[in-house]
Amino acid sequence: MTVESSETTTQGLILTDAAAAKVKALLEQQGEEGLQLRVAVQPGGCSGLRYQLFFDDRSMDGDVVTDFGGVSVVTDRMSAPYLLGASIDFVDTIEKQGFTIDNPNATGSCACGDSFN
Repeated sequence: MTVESSETTTQGLILTDAAAAKVKALLEQQGEEGLQLRVAVQPGGCSGLRYQLFFDDRSMDGDVVTDFGGVSVVTDRMSAPYLLGASIDFVDTIEKQGFTIDNPNATGSCACGDSFN
């Protein structure tokens, strides 16, 4: 079991320390127990696929769950292949604030950066 979870961590979705800290702070603000960060890929956007990041208390069959410093990140089995090796970071600069996703599986993206293919 331990080997599988470390493989998921190294090969699956990666949450940087900055992103994990921000998610943890947002979860504390929510004040609800059992919430996890769900990352999904859905059809839509100008390039064909778009990311969804939201807090979720549901558990679905086939979910891939990875822990990053006490933050549980959940990906459904349909989205997981699109997110292999993708890294979620949190940027807080004068120019931009928010979560960014660096996805090696994306062959192209739109100008707004909200969708990919």
